[in-house]
Amino acid sequence: MKNLKIVTWNCNGAFRRKFNFIDELDADIYVIQECENPAEVKHPAYSEWAKNYLWIGDTKHKGLGIFAKTETTLTPLNWTNEYEGNPIKHFLPCQINSEFDLIAVWTHYNSSPTFGYIGQFWKYLQLHKVNFKNCLIVGDFNSNSIWDKPKRAWNHSEVIRELEELNITSLYHYNGNQIQGNENHPTFYFQKNLNKPYHIDYIFGSSTFRNNLQKLEIGSVENWLKLSDHLPLECEFSNI
Repeated sequence: MKNLKIVTWNCNGAFRRKFNFIDELDADIYVIQECENPAEVKHPAYSEWAKNYLWIGDTKHKGLGIFAKTETTLTPLNWTNEYEGNPIKHFLPCQINSEFDLIAVWTHYNSSPTFGYIGQFWKYLQLHKVNFKNCLIVGDFNSNSIWDKPKRAWNHSEVIRELEELNITSLYHYNGNQIQGNENHPTFYFQKNLNKPYHIDYIFGSSTFRNNLQKLEIGSVENWLKLSDHLPLECEFSNI
């Protein structure tokens, strides 16, 4: 694969009625949170569009999906989603064209007041950091360093530090010289309220992706807020 475009978007449900909008971005790979399982939803157009995909979720109506163009090979990776015997949600790892790993993310509260959201990813990181090499980590983390709890070793800033030790960084922050917790561009508006903006969606990449990043964009409020409380995050790479 010489060129690659990847998009992540929390569609806020009912993706069967929204996929045509995101398809206009003409990405090679889409990571979509809160989407239906194409195999279980009776919607012919959605099923036709989702010919090449991986999906996980607690119900058929709302899960985490990776959708790719038909010429892209998605090979599931058999990485555990259990930490000390307890499930962690939601993480979907795969290999792309036998060239690099993609870890799709949609973190959950998961009935865990101590390890909700970024704590779920921290657990996943402890399990699999040995595998985080030539990879992209993509999705809705429901997290930002503004919500750090200092006495917790698994807060957002600590996760960022651990990823940087693995030479993996947020491409938005790298590309725009942005500071964690002081982002200029939100990806989420709570309850679609323009007065409640947050940056909680990320594309993290290892050095190959940083060095070959050609374009990074966050979708506009005008185009996307009518469809979801999240805006899509898009990256383009060359020579991958």
